[in-house]
Amino acid sequence: MTEPVFTAPAAFLARRRALHAGLSGPALLAAGEPASRNYPANRYGFRAASHFLYFVGRPMAGSALLFEGGRTTLFTHPPDPEDALWHGPRPNLEVLAAEHGFDAVLPLAELDAVLGPIRATVATLPTQDAPSAAWLSERVGRPVLARTGAHLVDSRDAALADAMIALRLTHDAAAVDQLRMAARMSAEAHVAGMRATRPEGRESDVHAAMLAVLRRHGLDDAYGPIVTVHGEVLHSDTHANVMRAGDLLLADVGGETPEGWAADITRTWPVGGRFSTTQRAIYDVVLEAQYAAIAVATPGRRYRDVHEMAKRTIVGGLVALGIFRGDVDGLLERGAAALFFPHGIGHLLGLDVHDMEDLGDRAGYAAGRTRTTRFGDRYLRLDRDLEAGMAVTIEPGFYQVPGILGDARLTAPLGADLCRDVLAQYADVRGIRIEDDVLITSDGNEVMTSGVPKLATEIEALMRG
Repeated sequence: MTEPVFTAPAAFLARRRALHAGLSGPALLAAGEPASRNYPANRYGFRAASHFLYFVGRPMAGSALLFEGGRTTLFTHPPDPEDALWHGPRPNLEVLAAEHGFDAVLPLAELDAVLGPIRATVATLPTQDAPSAAWLSERVGRPVLARTGAHLVDSRDAALADAMIALRLTHDAAAVDQLRMAARMSAEAHVAGMRATRPEGRESDVHAAMLAVLRRHGLDDAYGPIVTVHGEVLHSDTHANVMRAGDLLLADVGGETPEGWAADITRTWPVGGRFSTTQRAIYDVVLEAQYAAIAVATPGRRYRDVHEMAKRTIVGGLVALGIFRGDVDGLLERGAAALFFPHGIGHLLGLDVHDMEDLGDRAGYAAGRTRTTRFGDRYLRLDRDLEAGMAVTIEPGFYQVPGILGDARLTAPLGADLCRDVLAQYADVRGIRIEDDVLITSDGNEVMTSGVPKLATEIEALMRG
């Protein structure tokens, strides 16, 4: 078992100072409260809001950070005398201040009094749950909505969001260490999943084997794991199907470090240990598209170019197989790529598996850029110029989705150039996705999740072993 590595307090102190430098007034960030499942004491595991975690690195339920006048104050619940019985001893406020380097740590009950003189100028950010939004609304004296995304109507909050985005778009050395750790341990989970796959077993067997690796390393799930023989269902969340020898299994599973940093990996492998001829042909098209997309994910390149490269490579590969007929440029113009690759090439990666998407396209799209309304392309989550220090996913795919292939509005522009008789020969390919976590570097990129095989021959060899 490899123990998680925790970030030194100096890194969090540097982040807090960096945010102060980008602020024009005070700001309040809430950790949030645990949610109960069915009665108050039976709670879901608590995961603090990412904007809070970025500056603290620990959950600290119910706490809040106040940035004001160059000072950072943590407001939190003092230790309860009963903690030692029910939850174990907690550090007192003085110890928290010393351990984390806060300018002050005060009881949460004192927050309103401290906010009183500055309440009208305090900025905050939207939360992920209604109770926390209501709590924040009371603190700042105005409505704060949950999941407001890009709709930050208050200018103070919008300015804070922009400062946060500028800070979190590129990762410092401590964050990169966390991302590499999440990637390495998640890669190990995928290898375990491949080795646990057996015909007539269930998806849940593979799911359990993968999560066992993450838990042994002290990692939680970064998102709901996808382990399915129905890869055409992009976000399938059940694991009850029986795996048959001719199936492909798609596993989209990533771990999250105790500090909240995510990995996001997808691999697709044959349940029987060997790709069929048709499965191998489509798999190689998707893999070629991923290699081509990764090659152009370099500093200064627009992320949309990465998406377009994947689309072009997929359509070109399907022309070579006879599934499409015609000129690649013309096919792309008529929407050919989205028939089989109906989502964006990836997204930002960091503390959130889709990093900062709570701030909507304000985070994912550069100023002056907006989402297209075109099918497929409209799901592109990121349209910024890449910079060293950014982490992104690159995840092209091929899916035979009945709702798409049966929709005349989408297929009519292709007409007879979509060769359905040839496509029928590939009926044993429901869905294939290949996803890696890519760190943009000063001279190119680093594939942080390279520890998982993705060449068809490597996958087959691992499963035979």
